[in-house]
Amino acid sequence: MEKIVLQGRGVIPGIVEGKALVCADSITGWGGIDPETGVIKDYENINKGKSIKDTILIMPGSKGSNGWSCYFGAARAAGSAPRGWAFSKIDSSAGVASAVMQIPTVVDFSKEDDPCVRVKTGDFVRLDGTKGTLEILKASLQ
Repeated sequence: MEKIVLQGRGVIPGIVEGKALVCADSITGWGGIDPETGVIKDYENINKGKSIKDTILIMPGSKGSNGWSCYFGAARAAGSAPRGWAFSKIDSSAGVASAVMQIPTVVDFSKEDDPCVRVKTGDFVRLDGTKGTLEILKASLQ
């Protein structure tokens, strides 16, 4: 596989690796996840029923209310948060949630490097919140 490195802007430093979970339509802020388990409850989400726990969560930005940071912060407290996350473009709710979560975060990718398009759920990726990169290490067999 050709090395694929997507360049964004690092927001919260740190390096994590894991399987990507791509939510191209994001996750609703208020009640979109079960904070105890990390399971996506958002009925419109293609990944409904999957857990965000220990994934590299990839979304275009936030969706819905300011409850976003509360739900994701509660997931972190319960031990069911993602290892890191990437947003195609940062917005206020995603920014606040990133500050609350304190997990490696990369944002503001170019249109050509949009992780919601370039990364597939199940890809094994490395997220570097210091350098602002998201590297696809192994493509999913899906």
